[in-house]
Amino acid sequence: MTRIRPATRDDAPALQAIYGHHVANGFGSFEEAAPSAEEMAERWAAVTARRLPYLVAEVDGVIAGLAYAGPYRPRSAYRFAVEDSVYVAPSFQGQGVGKSLLIAVIQACEAMGLRRMMAFIGDSANAGSIGVHRSCGFRHVGVLEKVGFKAGRWLDVVVMERDLGGAAGDAPVGPGLDLSGG
Repeated sequence: MTRIRPATRDDAPALQAIYGHHVANGFGSFEEAAPSAEEMAERWAAVTARRLPYLVAEVDGVIAGLAYAGPYRPRSAYRFAVEDSVYVAPSFQGQGVGKSLLIAVIQACEAMGLRRMMAFIGDSANAGSIGVHRSCGFRHVGVLEKVGFKAGRWLDVVVMERDLGGAAGDAPVGPGLDLSGG
């Protein structure tokens, strides 16, 4: 059984193992060197300090994946938009873990009064992530061609987006994210 829960600082080693695998072995992240567990704890703290969701999926007590929402851009006019990130441990891929995490992040952001979620998916061949996002109501917006170079090849970024809470164009409810300094 999959249990979705908020990540904690103590989860940093598991977060690092999952994300580090994707950095080293895939194109979903354009980072080329995996961050340390300490860096993952700092990233977790930065997300949760904004009261944004940073979640993990546990399967039989093992952390099987992570997902979170971060600010889309730093300028104040973007305060109602977020960008999602989802990473699943290799042994749990294809089992619905990523979709469960993404649904939970979407619901948490809607509860905050946010209005738009963006997905920037590394590699046009990343059918798993594109499919999970599509199944959660994201629509294809475009492709940024050859914007990354990793492991000796040029990589595209697939851009997808989804409305959150209410119809597109409705006035937002609440103050949105605090993007001070943007």
